[in-house]
Amino acid sequence: MERLWAPWRMTYIRAHSDKAPCFICAGAKRKRDRASLILARGRTCLTMMNRFPYNVGHLMIAPYAHKAALADLTADERAELLGMAAGAQRALDGAFKPAGYNLGINLGRVAGAGLPGHVHLHIVPRWDGDTNFMPVTAGTKVMPMGLDEAWRAIHRHL
Repeated sequence: MERLWAPWRMTYIRAHSDKAPCFICAGAKRKRDRASLILARGRTCLTMMNRFPYNVGHLMIAPYAHKAALADLTADERAELLGMAAGAQRALDGAFKPAGYNLGINLGRVAGAGLPGHVHLHIVPRWDGDTNFMPVTAGTKVMPMGLDEAWRAIHRHL
């Protein structure tokens, strides 16, 4: 079995506190979408960029309601979550033309959820050749585009 080590993520993991306010709820209430990295709002869900992305264009789709699991969502929330994910994928296709995607929902801290109390779907665009020696030898992930520029590129396609 091969392993991919990402020890630089421990800084983020250790800094997180379950007592910290939910950044999804805070962003939704703020009504300052660009500052909160929110790209789109639906009736029950929103699409936002990940402030600590694994790749350029790393998005999250989440319900407004602070619920911990898919089973807690209403049928309307689940439908809009997937519908907005499809729209986000189309927007990423238009903005960046990735070769593929990783989509995932981490439920619970042990499953990798950085925010275990508010269910959200990650969409991470991937490209051929987007991994290189930098993370392995220098402990650095090269992000070829800043969050503000990526927000503008994706927002144009939503």
